[in-house]
Amino acid sequence: MSSQDEQFPAAAAPEPAAASADEGMTWWYRWLCRIAGVIGGLSCATAGLWNCVTINPLNIAAGVWMMLNAFILFLCEAPFCCQFIEFANAVSARADRLRAWQKAAFYCGMAVFPVMLSLTLTTLFGNAIAFATGVLYGLSALGKKGDAISYARIHQQQKQMDEEKLTGTLEGQA
Repeated sequence: MSSQDEQFPAAAAPEPAAASADEGMTWWYRWLCRIAGVIGGLSCATAGLWNCVTINPLNIAAGVWMMLNAFILFLCEAPFCCQFIEFANAVSARADRLRAWQKAAFYCGMAVFPVMLSLTLTTLFGNAIAFATGVLYGLSALGKKGDAISYARIHQQQKQMDEEKLTGTLEGQA
């Protein structure tokens, strides 16, 4: 071990939780998800505020829930927007340790609830980008697409097995 590794042990070896969370996500896709989360938070906050300007109690409840969604999206995806809140970095670090499918389920469920409370265009369009953020995380949970060479090899093996089965049945009939 070098003297620099002894001075900074945390920089020498990455955390296994952070490495597993980033597994399968490229840097640009991670940024795309974060940007979608911030834009989703903005749309939730704007539509939630607009939804609260009514006398219908379900619309007010959906609007408050949408503003809560916006706060959670900002807290998880862009903690620098909440820098004056003491626990923002701790919540963001915990959210970064979640797996992609857990974030997807949380964000999609969080976006569907206000729509179920009050089905209006404001709630639909306000939660659409927050739901899309969950979909992006869900797609990253599926993993990388395979390369063409491995698919061609699998297809060739399948074709060869089909031919062997066909010749085996023809020989059995003769």
